[in-house]
Amino acid sequence: MNLNAVDKVEILTLQDNYIDITAMDNSSVITRAAPIEGMEIKKSILAEHGFSALVTVTEGEKRRSVLFDFGFSEDGAARNAALLTADLGSVEALALSHGHSDHTGALARFADMLPRDKGKIPFVAHPGVFGESRYLKLAEEFKIHFPKFSRDTVNNLGFDLVETAEPYPLLGGTCLFLGQIPRETAYEKGFPIAHHVVDGTESWDPIEDDTALAINVRGKGLVVLTGCAHAGIVNTVRHAMSITGISQLYAVMGGFHLSGPFFEPIIEQTTNDLKEMGPTYVIPTHCTGRKAIMHMEQVMPEQFILNMSGTTLTFAA
Repeated sequence: MNLNAVDKVEILTLQDNYIDITAMDNSSVITRAAPIEGMEIKKSILAEHGFSALVTVTEGEKRRSVLFDFGFSEDGAARNAALLTADLGSVEALALSHGHSDHTGALARFADMLPRDKGKIPFVAHPGVFGESRYLKLAEEFKIHFPKFSRDTVNNLGFDLVETAEPYPLLGGTCLFLGQIPRETAYEKGFPIAHHVVDGTESWDPIEDDTALAINVRGKGLVVLTGCAHAGIVNTVRHAMSITGISQLYAVMGGFHLSGPFFEPIIEQTTNDLKEMGPTYVIPTHCTGRKAIMHMEQVMPEQFILNMSGTTLTFAA
């Protein structure tokens, strides 16, 4: 698929698992949230186990945005957006990485904050985000359920629901919703305790709805942004390269889901494969996990960026 090149992409993280207001590492790429209001230290940016980002692309003088994921709690990511004075007026579409509740929480709050003067805003998601019963099965009698996320929720909020398992262009062809990610690596096997009920029968949930966004920065290559990468971050990046025909990789950012005993054994292989693809920047967020983040920083110190709630990352041509 053709993916139009842009001059710049800015990713403002509205929610992530980490915040440090004393970082003081701003640069041409990194802009940290300032806790200052009226020359007083009084603004608190919330960190939660969730993810949400405002992705803004610039082509010449034109700026347009997509809101990607909506955080965990009912107001966390939206509250941060207000505190950060995020430009939600440029939002032309919403996209959901997958249907788990740490990515859908503040959707209703965002619906009240988004512009409605240009008609219904598209809400783009894989059909699988609306699975009827999804849970983590730790034992036969111990199942932790995800709250249900339904089509009615999206429709009742006034969005134009677009369901697709195929790649779908956003923002005039400058951003690509990747659709369903093929599972091709030998080691990215998914979340073993994730289950769902389909037609009355329990089965393992491959989380087929998991997806990501891709943007092509002129002369620099792809920026790939994931929510949790349940399909595997290496699978995700390779799919983005395959369907766009772009092999140059500028940045890989998002949750890589390498936290905990099920995934720690593949941290080294994942890191090695990411390094081999040669990204300029690697930004593990959200569910990547402390051990994986530390390992990636050690193996790719020049490429590594530590993300936080409220941080804006700018990737320019």
